[in-house]
Amino acid sequence: MLLSHYQTQYTEAGLDEAGRGCYAGPVFAAAVILPADFFHPLLNDSKQLKEKQRDELRPVIEKESIAFAVASVDNNEIDKINILQASYKAMHLSLDQLQTIPELLLVDGNRFKKYGSIPHHCIIKGDGKYASIAAASILAKTYRDEFMQKAHQQYPQYGWNKNKGYGTAQHRKAIETYGLCDYHRKSFNILPAQISIFE
Repeated sequence: MLLSHYQTQYTEAGLDEAGRGCYAGPVFAAAVILPADFFHPLLNDSKQLKEKQRDELRPVIEKESIAFAVASVDNNEIDKINILQASYKAMHLSLDQLQTIPELLLVDGNRFKKYGSIPHHCIIKGDGKYASIAAASILAKTYRDEFMQKAHQQYPQYGWNKNKGYGTAQHRKAIETYGLCDYHRKSFNILPAQISIFE
């Protein structure tokens, strides 16, 4: 079972991102401040939940949180500044939008770029330990999936309605057949090796 809070003395926000390892689309991040007594039996790391459960939890989190925000950094910027920096930037952008200023940040993972003067704790697999990080993971994931569903309408050949931009066999095969599109991350070296013209 998830712990409701890391501590109770300070207002804490949970932070997580979605789409870091994808071949296409933006990286999304969310920041969530939950009330001390928040509980939902389904709440867990978004990767442990079915899509239907995540979709059910999203409006609950949005309605019952003290504050939440979601932000993204697109594939062109990912190519410019690299995916790690883009993940930090998306998290910072989500924090910029919070209506309530947190006094402590709980970040899923092992690294984070300091945000102003607010102290932070990096927690490995934090989305399976603390409610606010789990809630952030669900918002980041559902907003990103929604984006990829819309992008799928534009480029149905890549199967993003199913793979959401991850490098599945189907997605890799589509890249081989159709090449890259506007949403692909060019810095990820995802094109099949070019055949040498000297062969």
